[in-house]
Order: sequence, then C-alpha cells, then structure tokens
Amino acid sequence: MADGAFLPAAAPTRRDVGIRMQLGGARPFALGHEPRRRVAVAVLPVVVELELTSAADSASAGDPSAATDDDEEGGDEEEEEEDVVVVVEQEDAIVEQSSTKRRRVEDQHRHQAVVMKSDEDTVGSSKDVKIDECPPHPGFFGGLCYRCGKRQDEEDVPGVAFGYIHKGLRLGTTEIDRLRGADLKNLLRERKLVLILDLDHTLINSTKLFDLSAAENELGIQSAAKEVVPDRSLFTLETMQMLTKLRPFVRRFLKEASDMFEMYIYTMGDKAYAIEIAKLLDPDNVYFGSKVISNSDCTQRHQKGLDVVLGDESVAVILDDTEYVWQKHKENLILMERYHYFASSCRQFGFGARSLSETMQDERENDGALATILDVLERIHTIFFDPVIKRVRQEVLQGCKLVFTRVFPLHQRPQDQMLWKMAEQLGAVCCTDVDSTVTHVVALDLGTEKARWAVSNKKFLVHPRWIEAANFRWQRQQEEDFPVARPKEKGKENAADAPISKENGDKNAADAANAKKGNENVADAGSTKEGSKENADDAANSEEGSKENADDAANAEKSKSDGAASGATGS
Repeated sequence: MADGAFLPAAAPTRRDVGIRMQLGGARPFALGHEPRRRVAVAVLPVVVELELTSAADSASAGDPSAATDDDEEGGDEEEEEEDVVVVVEQEDAIVEQSSTKRRRVEDQHRHQAVVMKSDEDTVGSSKDVKIDECPPHPGFFGGLCYRCGKRQDEEDVPGVAFGYIHKGLRLGTTEIDRLRGADLKNLLRERKLVLILDLDHTLINSTKLFDLSAAENELGIQSAAKEVVPDRSLFTLETMQMLTKLRPFVRRFLKEASDMFEMYIYTMGDKAYAIEIAKLLDPDNVYFGSKVISNSDCTQRHQKGLDVVLGDESVAVILDDTEYVWQKHKENLILMERYHYFASSCRQFGFGARSLSETMQDERENDGALATILDVLERIHTIFFDPVIKRVRQEVLQGCKLVFTRVFPLHQRPQDQMLWKMAEQLGAVCCTDVDSTVTHVVALDLGTEKARWAVSNKKFLVHPRWIEAANFRWQRQQEEDFPVARPKEKGKENAADAPISKENGDKNAADAANAKKGNENVADAGSTKEGSKENADDAANSEEGSKENADDAANAEKSKSDGAASGATGS
C-alpha cells in the first residue's frame, strides 16, 4: 500500500488502525498493537505522525490458517478443529484488546482535555491551550481525522486538500486559519513575505521536441541542450521529450529573493512537469521544498487561488505572466513580461518575428525582466517592514509592567535612560512606583525596598540583562535565567574586591610619593643648574676684575716710569 493511503482493511482481517497525530504541539495518543509502522509528514509548521498497526500482521507468523495449503486442507478433522479453536481464541483476544483501548481513549476525550502548547511558542508565548473535542475535525490524513481517528464522512467539515504537501492530507478551514496565523508570526519575525512564482514564460520557457522549428534544428539546439557545462541554462527533459530554457538572471533572482520571501512554485502544468522544473531551478532543494503546486492541486478549474497556499494573503506577492487566472487575487499580482525563447512560444502568442533561439540571442542579465522585478520586490519588502518591525517588536514584552530600583543614576530622569526606552519599545509599560498591576521589578540586588516587595508579593524580580536579552532575541526570556544577586552574595563580592582595592590604594600612594620625590629632584636639579650658572658668572666677573686690576697695576707702573724719566730730563 502506498504511503498516505491508510484506510482500514476489511472486517474479517481484524485490522486495527491506530493514529497518532502531533499538530502544532498536540499531545500524541495511540491505538492498536505492536509492531508499528510510522510515517512522518512535514506540513510547514505542522507535523503529522501516523502509526499504522495490524494485529493480523502481528499474529500472522503464528497463525496456522495463514500457512495452510491444499494438502493441509485435506488433513484429518482433528487438526482442522484445533486450528479453528486457535484462530477463534486469537480473534477474540484481538477484539477484546481493541475494544478496551478504544473505550480508554473515548473516556480520555470525554473526561479529560488534551493539553498542548500553543503555536505562540514560536514567538515566545508559554501559554497552554485546550483542544476541543471532535467534531469539528481539524483535518484528515488518508481519510482519518488525525485528532480522533474517525473516518471522514461527507457531512464532515469542509476543507482543502494539500496533496502537494503529502498525498491524502486534507485540512479544515479553521485549522488552515490557525496554521496561517502561526506561519505569519514566524515570517514577520524572520522579516519575510510570501512569493508565488509561475513557471512558464515567467521563470522559464519550454517546448516539445516535435515543435522545434527548422531553423532551431539546423542550429543544433538539441545537441546544445545535452552539453554539460557550468551554469548552463538549456536542458533536455528526456522523459517528457521537451527542451527547457531558464530565463537569464533566474538563479541570482531566486538566491536574493529567498532572503526576503518564502517561495512557492504555482503552475497550471502537470505535477510531474512542475517537479522536474523545480529540480532544475532548485537542485539543492533549498528554496521550495514541497511547496510546488500544480494544476491537480487547484480548487477551481483554470483558476489559481491562494486557498491552497499555507501563507497569509496579506503578505503574499504573485509573479505571473497571465492575469486572468488570478481573478480573486489581482491586488497581489505583479504581471510579468512574457519570456519567449523558443519559436513555438512565439507562434502560440501570434508573434511573427523570429524567436530568440533562432537569432541566437537572449535577454540581458543585468537589466532584463527578472533583474527589474527583483528591484521592485526589494522596495516592496522595505516599505512593508518599516511599520511592521515596530509592531512585532512591541509584542515581545507586551503585557509586562516594569518598575526599576537603583538601576539608574540618582538625580536623572529614568524616562531618559536607554534601558527604560528599550523596555517601552519592546511593548512593556514602565513606571516608578509599585502597585498590584506591576509584573516585574528590575534590580541589581535584593537590598532595596522594591526588590523585597517583589519577593513578598510573588512578582518577577529580574536583572536588567533580562531586558537586553529580550531585545537581542526578539523573544521574552525566562525570568529565572536572570536572577538578582542576594545581599550576602554581593557582600562576598565586595569582600573579595577589598584586598584588590587596598592593594590598588597602596600602589597609588607609592606612586604619589614617587611622583612627589621626582618633583623635588627636578626642583633640586633646577636649583643646582641655576647655582652653577651663577657661579660661572661670578667666576667670569672675578676673572674680568682680576684683568682690570692687572691693567691698573700696569698703568701705574708705566706712570711711575714716565715720572722718573721726566725728572731726569728736567735736571
């Protein structure tokens, strides 16, 4: 049996089908017996797990009736009666065990609510919600409700088949809305929108081999498509007898668009064709995954709709070359210029000119249709998230009312402090006084009156780093991960810091003394230098005075000699 077609077998086989479903965090339950075969299906934020158990299969190894042949059928009557007794006893045991487990599950659903985590866990919520009992059924897998295990009836809740995600999956409208809401929160947190991409004449152009023109055959286009070269754009689909040409710039377009959008392929072509083209566009399966929608997934003939897309319509952008197939979603559509590479495409739309393939030309990479549209998508993304960022950020601490104690400097307005403003940007309400509506007290230690009030009134007492962590991670953090130090712990820290402070003080005092001594040495050196200079001046003056005295003595001696000479002459 193929995966996804899990319908209960006929009654004589005593086949007991057990279903275990985990959807958005729902608590799983199981029916049936060992051994078990599990099939897991990923549905964007949905995880579907099914267990198929067969009591008949488990008993087949020891069931004599399963191993009988024509010879054994002709055996004596005693052996046949013995076999019948064994089979009946096994059948009765299976039925009794199955009925017991069914009653147990029914009692559980009737008297006990199944609790599960809400999808808001993805954005930081920790609330638990209760799942209502079926009906209404959230959805079906293989014709069975994945919550209660009931078979799908014609009167069951209407929904949409999501066969492109997994064969046999059908979701109810309420469940679709819930999943889209959860997906929207994830997208906004990741700063992404939803992009729906058409294939033919938008990202690619394909043609049947028998539709190739004479000119294309003469140019050897089939041989060129078979050449394996790096970054090639022309391919042969052997099983479909087709050629496919990727539009210029398409690889870079997908790479850059994937940073801004969660992308879907949506084509009116067949499923097999869509999957083959997806492999060419996304060989590493990093862009689309299972999000490849074809004509068999449409809910209306010759029309495309966002009802089969698990993305919210408010954030969806559509790229398509055909407008009339999007009658219900024209506001989301960006009409693309058609890409006509092959001659058959030109003939289909009534163009008489030669095709790009016949002229051996192509669109330019840098300013072609896809490069132009990428610029448009970047502007849409920027404009959309400018107001959205603020709204998403305000959901982080929404519902929290904070009081700060000894966190900010004295004589400064707390409203002007960065931490206060950060908390308000995250959606918290900040105030200066405590009252019954306060949810958190932000403090550095337990030694303040407000901190003690928080403890006695069972309010959250957190360190300022709790706000900073929420700002960085865009999620409310667990308060117990950001405790406030007790006074004795703070005293120990201060005691540990005391020797360091004393050592630093002694070192600073020694440095000050050395500095003072250095200043005195500098002053002494200056005085010494000045004294030496004065002594040198005195020595120079003394030398000059000695020289003057010597000159005076010489003059006196000369005058005496002249006087003696004059007296001799006069006598």
